[in-house]
Amino acid sequence: MAEALLSGFINVVVKRLISPEFINLVVGKKLDRKLVDRLRTAILAAEALVADAEQKQFGNDRVRKWLHSLRDALYTADDLLDRLFIKAAIRNKARIRRPHFLDLSARKMVTKIEDVVERIVDLERCKDTLGLREIPTGSSSWRPPSTSLVKGNVFGRDGDQQALIKMLNDNNDHNLSVISIVGMGGVGKTTLAQCLYNNMDLMDGVDLKAWICVFENFDVVETTKNVIRGISSGVCSLESFDLLQQDLKEKLSEKKFFIVLDDVWSEDADKWNSFIVPFQHGRKGSTILLTSREENVGPTVQNYSTYSLKVLSNDYCWSIFADNASFPESNGSSELEGIGRKIVERCDGLPLAAETLGRLLRSEHRVKEWNNILFINKLLSSACSFKTLLCLLFIVSQRS
Repeated sequence: MAEALLSGFINVVVKRLISPEFINLVVGKKLDRKLVDRLRTAILAAEALVADAEQKQFGNDRVRKWLHSLRDALYTADDLLDRLFIKAAIRNKARIRRPHFLDLSARKMVTKIEDVVERIVDLERCKDTLGLREIPTGSSSWRPPSTSLVKGNVFGRDGDQQALIKMLNDNNDHNLSVISIVGMGGVGKTTLAQCLYNNMDLMDGVDLKAWICVFENFDVVETTKNVIRGISSGVCSLESFDLLQQDLKEKLSEKKFFIVLDDVWSEDADKWNSFIVPFQHGRKGSTILLTSREENVGPTVQNYSTYSLKVLSNDYCWSIFADNASFPESNGSSELEGIGRKIVERCDGLPLAAETLGRLLRSEHRVKEWNNILFINKLLSSACSFKTLLCLLFIVSQRS
């Protein structure tokens, strides 16, 4: 399952290549700009194939090996870029002046990066042999869609739930209210929305409800279709946007509805203003609940409000970690608890990180393995927390 997160790791590497810090310290000084562009182009070309490869890897050893080879090439590239960046930062801080030509170790790293570019290009050339097709980036295919079902126990969000329930109840006099739960990735926006969606008291009197995953590419036609499918529990064969909106208006008319749009990114006002039209015809108390990392997403309606979701305390993150690690039932010891609490401190209050790491260490009794995770987490800076989580997932999943 390590390959299932490869697209996310690619994003980390590409963001590094275009970050101002990397460009200012490395590009043109230790790395030729043309080589950086070649590496980025090669990575993006391979990324377009990853989503299809991730779906086809099961039962296909050749595709699985292709993903392993790409992962290894990306790890090598990221490691080399890390080392070049660190060397450049140290020299910059010490104001060490060197001739324009690179020192021996840097030249060796540049040669290795050139080799990595060739490896990635060669892998991209295998697409026809393996039957891989390109899926545009931004389609979020590497990420499984969320569902309305609450997964496991929820810790530390009672106050947030009560605050949102009050906001929703206060809006019962409006025909349409839009509430956006805003927070950083992994902070628990989807989980909180799931809790509200499954709250029987809150849903009392609601005629129609639906859970829709939106992701980065907000397609108004496809999203409208998904809403129709969700509230009618059936198929939607209409293609015309006009007919779709008329059908949705008819279904929502004089009904109280509760629609969740999960993982919204688009700030395109024109798209939102077109999308929202049929929803204006519901009964009082109708709500659209969004989850997003951005504050400025969603339609422009009279009754619009945001709820900022904060990170959890280390105590709540420990509860999540322990619950997912089956601690102390299956692997309890004071030594492991001490290590686990230190791991949790590096989760930066993000429940998703605590949940994922806890699940990966589930039923793991070896102190050495827990210490390995802690050691790796300490090595990587807090600025690379997303990368840290991905690396840990890869390392541990290769072990199992």
